[in-house]
Amino acid sequence: MSTDLKLGLNLGYWQRNADDATEVVQAAERLGYDSVWTAEAYGSDAFTPLAWYGARTSRIKLGTSVVQISARTPAATAMTAMTLDHLTGGRLLLGVGASGPQVVEGWYGMPFPGPLARTREYVEIMRKVWRREEPVTSDGAHYPLPYPGGANLGKPLKLITHPLREEIPLYLGAEGPRNVALAGEIADGWLPLFALPEKTEQMYGPSLAGARPGFDIAAMVMVMITDDIKGALNGVKMMLTLYIGGMGAKSRNFHADIIGRMGYAEAAQEIQSLYLAGRRDEAFNAIPDELADGISLVGPAGRIRERLEPWRKSPVTSLLVMGPRDETSLRTVRDLVLG
Repeated sequence: MSTDLKLGLNLGYWQRNADDATEVVQAAERLGYDSVWTAEAYGSDAFTPLAWYGARTSRIKLGTSVVQISARTPAATAMTAMTLDHLTGGRLLLGVGASGPQVVEGWYGMPFPGPLARTREYVEIMRKVWRREEPVTSDGAHYPLPYPGGANLGKPLKLITHPLREEIPLYLGAEGPRNVALAGEIADGWLPLFALPEKTEQMYGPSLAGARPGFDIAAMVMVMITDDIKGALNGVKMMLTLYIGGMGAKSRNFHADIIGRMGYAEAAQEIQSLYLAGRRDEAFNAIPDELADGISLVGPAGRIRERLEPWRKSPVTSLLVMGPRDETSLRTVRDLVLG
């Protein structure tokens, strides 16, 4: 249980030149937000916008939510993270995740099987890179170093630049219980995309039983301050329609699975079936209002204050809010969460 929540701002994907959130990030820093986060899927990358905002701020922590491990080798991610951490004075929070088979195999052209083993190897290699204790080698099945074969001239190497920090905080984006358990074992934090605060302990308590002290559960939550509760919930439902219905294959959709574990298995199956059949309006209407309301914070400030209580009583330690993009809204959220 955490009564004192840290507050972060999740910007999601950068999408176009007009989507420069510098003023928003600077406002969040002035208002005392702990962190700002960027994301990637198969459009913009996560590191470049974060570097842009890092160059225009001085205190706020900078997180990736998340960097996809199939997009870069472990050494490449370790180098980029080290560089950004140096340039921003040790403010990086590196969130990584395995993504799903459609993106991994369809976009990156990499095999998806073994995501937990791949993630474990990936994290081990990055930490070896940052520690610079010896030339980096790995005998893992997924990222062997040096590469066995090819020109047969591979040589173990050590990072040329000394990192500012040899232990950059690592977060895992995870949804399944085994992947969450892996986060508790090897990472400094966990980035749940969907969280139902009343059920977080029930769903993940056993998985997180071995988490290290100070483990940060940084949950992403849509926040809309408005008197139009129905309209706000419709915004949440639009997002859920896409993730449950279309962000994954019919036979393997991790987002639909997590909604099922929240107690909405029949609804998730119906939403996915309708969406894949092209009946997207019906899929939208099949999303229960109580589900959309449970994973978000919407409505007037007083209602949001009441809805924050389950989050304070849950294992969640950080709220990464999605939605507020002006200083007035950021201040209201800050006062509600931290006040």
